[in-house]
Amino acid sequence: MSATPPPAWRVVWWFGFVSLAADMVYEGARSVYGPLLAALGASAVVVGLVTGAGEAVALVARLAFGPLADRTGRYWSLTIAGYGLTAVCVPLLAVAPRLGAAGLAFATTMILLERLGKAVRSPSKSALLAHVASGVGRGRGFGVHKALDQVGAFAGPLVVAAVVAVASLWWGMAVLAVPGAAAMLLLLTLRRRVPDPSVYDDTPPSPERPGPAPRSGWWAQAVGAGLPAVFFRYALAASLTTGGLVTFGIIGYHLVTEGLVPVASVPLVYAGAMAVEALAALGVGLAYDRTGPQVLLVVPVLVALVPALALGPALAAVLVGVVAWGFAQGVQDSTVKAVVADLVEPARRATAYGVFAGVQGLLAIIGGVGAGWLYERSLVALVVAVALTQVVALVLLADTLRRSARLRRAG
Repeated sequence: MSATPPPAWRVVWWFGFVSLAADMVYEGARSVYGPLLAALGASAVVVGLVTGAGEAVALVARLAFGPLADRTGRYWSLTIAGYGLTAVCVPLLAVAPRLGAAGLAFATTMILLERLGKAVRSPSKSALLAHVASGVGRGRGFGVHKALDQVGAFAGPLVVAAVVAVASLWWGMAVLAVPGAAAMLLLLTLRRRVPDPSVYDDTPPSPERPGPAPRSGWWAQAVGAGLPAVFFRYALAASLTTGGLVTFGIIGYHLVTEGLVPVASVPLVYAGAMAVEALAALGVGLAYDRTGPQVLLVVPVLVALVPALALGPALAAVLVGVVAWGFAQGVQDSTVKAVVADLVEPARRATAYGVFAGVQGLLAIIGGVGAGWLYERSLVALVVAVALTQVVALVLLADTLRRSARLRRAG
């Protein structure tokens, strides 16, 4: 390790390049999960269940891995292990059609394991990035990281689309082994160059040395004992938008089963959504640093619009709905996290990110299954159900942000 750490902005970009390569892998795969599962015999309910459960695993399991990171201080180890699961499991989807009747079960397992990798790494990675981003402005730091992340999320589906067009859906999964290997190489290099990102923060313990053992037990930590009440109100408000946002698996399934686009075009639609997500993350991140968290009030509005547009019969309206989906997704996965870092002290951030994601995950699986069930029965009922949840989310989010602002002024 050199005596002088690299500039904070450079490290933010390095973290972004790791995410760029990794996102090529799992976002490339996610772009075709709907058609992929349908090709293995899945119905819309099964697609909603698998994709919703995948998001739930990626979120709920952080209840365990957030406190584990804070207790052990092994932020880097957990980050590397999580990325490793993604790099391995996604390319293995290529063998699913060769397994006959077991193909759907195998693909489901690989999807869930890949999402488990997201849960393993995300609290630790977010805690590491929060240290570094404090040196550049957390809204901008998380926003720039998310924008780079989304470059990979844009490129991955394009690669998959090209391979599907000239070969097959399954070869599209196999080629994702290449960016997976690149992500692991970049991550290991970053770990060697910057073993202690806490040097960029004002009040950190070293991320590789655990702090004093907490008085409460592991379960109490996992459910957020001692975290501020305003954090839990915020987690519930944000999670209602997560549960209400229909998964792209359902949107992709709709595009193919309704004959709106061929299978090879679904990743192109997803790539467009990823481009919107990148711009949203960057723009809202900058606005967050300038105007505060009130910019997040746009998210419930966008989430409410998605099913009415993206699950309709007209391709033009569907594409507008996909834009709304990408914008909402971009804010949910970037600037929303910056608020958590502002509400919770550094020593509890990984735990807070785990709890936050756990609440999101519980609502994600309910939303995923519910969306798939309602999609097969009544699109009107689905639109109304999402709209009602987002009214609640908007009211709760606005109230929570007001309470948070009063606490900051009082402090």
